[in-house]
Amino acid sequence: MTRAHDIVLYGATGFTGGLVAEHLARVPGLSWALAGRNRAELEAARARLVGIDPKFAGLPLLDADASDAASLSRMAASARVVITTVGPYAELGEPLVRACVEAGTDYVDLTGEPAFVDRMIAVHGAAAREAKVKIVNACGFDSIPHDMGVLRTVRALDAEGPVRVRGYVEARGQFSGGTWHSAIGAFANPGAVAKARHARKPLLPSALRRVHGEGRLHRVARLGKWACPLPTIDPDVVLRSARVVDGYGIDFTYGHHVAVKSIATIAGGAVAIGGIVALSQFPPTRRWLLKRKAQGDGPSDDTRAKGWFRCTFIGEGDGRTVTTEVSGGDPGYTETAKMLAESALCLVRDRDALPARYGVVTTAEAMDDKLIPRLEAVGIRFRTE
Repeated sequence: MTRAHDIVLYGATGFTGGLVAEHLARVPGLSWALAGRNRAELEAARARLVGIDPKFAGLPLLDADASDAASLSRMAASARVVITTVGPYAELGEPLVRACVEAGTDYVDLTGEPAFVDRMIAVHGAAAREAKVKIVNACGFDSIPHDMGVLRTVRALDAEGPVRVRGYVEARGQFSGGTWHSAIGAFANPGAVAKARHARKPLLPSALRRVHGEGRLHRVARLGKWACPLPTIDPDVVLRSARVVDGYGIDFTYGHHVAVKSIATIAGGAVAIGGIVALSQFPPTRRWLLKRKAQGDGPSDDTRAKGWFRCTFIGEGDGRTVTTEVSGGDPGYTETAKMLAESALCLVRDRDALPARYGVVTTAEAMDDKLIPRLEAVGIRFRTE
């Protein structure tokens, strides 16, 4: 594919986008550009990169706006891969997905919004497969550690019969303003999630095996903690991968949980989430919630330095048990920026080694295990025993 740029980063003026730009700036031999709707802010983002290397004084800047379809088409046509950090995706994401499919350009994002992903499968999945385009959602903490961690586990297990994997998430860190706004939007319109899930159902690729989700409150002796089902986008991503990627056995079950020290913590979290959901139902309180955390803002370097995550996956099959631990630093910003950037780089630089699976796909569908060495090289740890 001959394009002006290997990668275009759309949303580079936001906090997470700025971290992605700093990561890309340290990649040798990369042809890339920054894109956004505010030229002055783009120039300021480029000026910050000059501190890394003076050569970035000439980094191309592209004008692109979610409300201007022509600008998105021009941007998509200039790149082999578009990275977007511009959300909430349910409000702003679909025009760019359409532009990338029409231009034959691969796409990666940070969304954790199930309704958006399901709608993209229903509306653009078939066209993306026909165009041999990879539209890869959830390329940050949602959901790479989980998708790649389960993939590493089942490949190490190498079971022929039924496989069961249970995932346990532990983390310390702040979630982004974009994630907060996306979550409030999803809480405010639960019907959209169910509608989008129903619409995608007949459009998923044919499954190679039976897949099941599970989740229950239980004690995990190995971790010395309690586990509570975690209703994020992550288990759905894992189960979508398990439908079509080799290695998940003939019958696959996945349970996704948060691991905490006490039941009191679970109860407190449930009350807090229930309160947020209730407040999201009414426009005045919803606006109040949205003002609590602005999009584009982020924590200080010191705060991010204290962040960490650890995801433990226990897989069972054919009478064997395999455990994989995926861990790293600040999940919501520092490591998410790495994951997003490395996903795009994998699509660009490892293209010939990637599976011929196209459409609206998971990271495991799009990149199989080729993404894992890239993540390890930037400090995200995978340990299997």
